[in-house]
Amino acid sequence: MMIKQYLLVTKPGIIFGNLISVIGGFFLASKGSLDLALFLATVTGVSLVIASGCAFNNYIDRDIDCIMERTKNRVLVKGLISPLTTLVYATLLGIAGFGLLWLMTNPLATALALMGFVVYVGLYSLWLKRTSVYGTLVGSLSGAAPPVIGYCAVSNQFDIAAFLLLLIFSLWQMPHSYAIAIFRFKDYQSASIPVLPVKHGISVTKSHILRYVLAFAVATLMLTLSGYAGYSYFAVAMLIGIAWSAMAFAGFKAADDRVWAKKLFIFSIIAITSLSVMMSVDFATPDPAQFLTSLGF
Repeated sequence: MMIKQYLLVTKPGIIFGNLISVIGGFFLASKGSLDLALFLATVTGVSLVIASGCAFNNYIDRDIDCIMERTKNRVLVKGLISPLTTLVYATLLGIAGFGLLWLMTNPLATALALMGFVVYVGLYSLWLKRTSVYGTLVGSLSGAAPPVIGYCAVSNQFDIAAFLLLLIFSLWQMPHSYAIAIFRFKDYQSASIPVLPVKHGISVTKSHILRYVLAFAVATLMLTLSGYAGYSYFAVAMLIGIAWSAMAFAGFKAADDRVWAKKLFIFSIIAITSLSVMMSVDFATPDPAQFLTSLGF
């Protein structure tokens, strides 16, 4: 039973979701080849770093978790693991994760993991989540780090594809997070967390969601236009972009904002999972001339 509590404090759902994107980035870079040792080291190392960050987040948020309905039964809130034990556990997970990435991947992938960790634990959890409406925006960088780590673990360079992955997953995080904030509005309001819907209203948030979804839709297509992903990926990305944009537009006439936001949230998970799978199996060799042509040069 105690093992379950230690697992829950690391938020396994978040770990699993991020692993799908790590694998997508890894195979986009490896183009179908598999270095098993590198693959296992990357997914294990990233999992440990994410687990560490989530455990630190649970420690930091334990005072507001008891207020929010969806978090009131978390391990630290119920006193199933002590705060000190959680700190030690989170530290050990982080050391193991960063150590594995450093020894088995490369300094670039390790640095990207460190960037994501610092943004999530330091900038977001310790500071901006409770003080600024921009916390979601800054936090999106940490959510976008895993696929870039997976890509750079193979490529050992931060190229156009790595930048596009960072852009795609950062843009995706925004409507995904705003949708949660809308259908969990009362939770955030009661805990005085200044997310956009609480701070500026749901109507304003809907406009932001639409803009981010449209930007995301364009960014996803750039992986093919720049020569890194194939046309099957492009077709799936286009369909996802159209469908998610239509859902975002529908929000302005939604009869129940909570129901609409939950549907938008569920689709966001389907969308990013589908894209991660497609970039894993439908990769391409980049052609700089093709990229310049796609930009109109």
